[in-house]
Amino acid sequence: MKQDFYTVLGVSRDCTEAHVKKAYRKLAMECHPDRNNGDKAAEEKFKLVTEAYEVLRDAEKRAAYDRYGHQGMRRGGGAASARCISICPKP
Repeated sequence: MKQDFYTVLGVSRDCTEAHVKKAYRKLAMECHPDRNNGDKAAEEKFKLVTEAYEVLRDAEKRAAYDRYGHQGMRRGGGAASARCISICPKP
């Protein structure tokens, strides 16, 4: 099971985009592969931190993640399919 993206970046759920960016930059510098010669653990952490940042920095992806968690990320964001369900007529 994947870790919570807010926990990965060490930010609260109500943080601003600026806080997300600041936390990402700090962690990315610490675990960047170029700074950790061949350390596989650091490389994996860098990938996870980057994935968390990519989701939490985008308002639509963040909203889908907040609502559906990691499940929402697998379906291309989740928000679009939720919108369709609410406005499309039921068969």
